[in-house]
Amino acid sequence: MVRTGDDIRDGRELVKMSELSRRSGVPGPTIKHYMREGLLPPPAKRTSPNMAYYDAALVPRIRRIKTLQRTQFLPLKVIKRLLDEPAPTSAQKDTMVRAIASVLADEAGPSSVTRRELLADGVPGEDLDYLLGIGLLEPSGEGEDAVFSGDDLEIIRTISGARRAGLTEEMLPTSILLTYYEALRALVQVEVGLFRDGVLPQAGEGLSALAEEATRLSERLVVHIRRKQLIPAMERLVEDEIASRQG
Repeated sequence: MVRTGDDIRDGRELVKMSELSRRSGVPGPTIKHYMREGLLPPPAKRTSPNMAYYDAALVPRIRRIKTLQRTQFLPLKVIKRLLDEPAPTSAQKDTMVRAIASVLADEAGPSSVTRRELLADGVPGEDLDYLLGIGLLEPSGEGEDAVFSGDDLEIIRTISGARRAGLTEEMLPTSILLTYYEALRALVQVEVGLFRDGVLPQAGEGLSALAEEATRLSERLVVHIRRKQLIPAMERLVEDEIASRQG
């Protein structure tokens, strides 16, 4: 690390690329690529054709760029726009959250049921305890008087309906919901990124309506894309099973 006269004059700490890379955890060639793409400024000081010094204050921005690439799979031009645009206001966030919640509430339905009523209806208490334990259910209240509603209630009813239809615990273990939960958590992060980076910055006065439509679109796409994959996957499963028995 080097302190130069420029540092003293403008208060900046200037470091070599090797030090910038070490602090940010991002390789030097990657940082230079960010600079070529306009996400980072050029060197703050160049002492020779092969020696340059960079503003150490760039470290948080470099980390942020790399994180967005790794977790949201966003192209650099989108990341640049995201980092350079003003952060969304609290009012915008509230508007979008309310719009999304209104759509999801319509899908889930308005009814609510207590734990006592669910147990009386034949829902196994161990199933409820397991789903509570993994954080999939979030009732209001505690004990026998805990109230389940919305998506929580729909999840319980779906599992109960499967049991009544003959899908036993051995066929469809309740624990499989943890796998669903974790897999869909990753999808939700992708969707949140799309709302944040696509809808929120560009919607303007139409934010509420566009957020509602984007939510409905997301719901439909998940269903249809899953359906397109499920049938071919099941066909391959059957073919592999037949082949294994014949072999």
